[in-house]
Amino acid sequence: MTDPVKATAPIRALPNLIFASRWLQLPLYIGLIAAQGIYVFHFWVELVHLIEAAFGNDAALAKLVTSIGYKSDVQLTGLNETVIMLVVLALIDVVMISNLLIMVIVGGYETFVSRMHLENHPDQPEWLSHVNASVLKVKLATAIIGISSIHLLKTFINAANYDEKVLMWQTIIHVVFLLSAMAIALTDRLMQPAPGAKH
Repeated sequence: MTDPVKATAPIRALPNLIFASRWLQLPLYIGLIAAQGIYVFHFWVELVHLIEAAFGNDAALAKLVTSIGYKSDVQLTGLNETVIMLVVLALIDVVMISNLLIMVIVGGYETFVSRMHLENHPDQPEWLSHVNASVLKVKLATAIIGISSIHLLKTFINAANYDEKVLMWQTIIHVVFLLSAMAIALTDRLMQPAPGAKH
């Protein structure tokens, strides 16, 4: 009599290969870690320029003004409040994008690749304990709205250097992000089973 386990072995090989293909995402997450390292380097470069400009370094001030796209009819002789605000917002923007990268790397790996077994780790993020594809989508949408808000605020502070169409389209895109996040959150809520529902 033919052993049923041996008979189904060739059939099981394909599902096992498909399931193992999830590890192909590992290089992608490692690439995002490298990208985050570049963001950390960029953050410190901008911060060092800000500190140097605060102590009167004109070269550092010129680099800051160029990086934030600030233009003024008056020749800058030092940091002013607008430049400081724009630089700080740029630094916050880097931090928020870094947070987004962490959510994608950690949450994506935990959801789509393999468990990290961080249940008893003292530094386990609170959101990771109940992460799934739906929760991750909502959190990513919220993070994108935060990043868009920072960009929009930077644009409005430096509005004199932007065309009206740019201001209008950035506002419209931000509103679209808001509506998209609300739609994702509503869809996630509708898909949740009702309290006390039987599975």
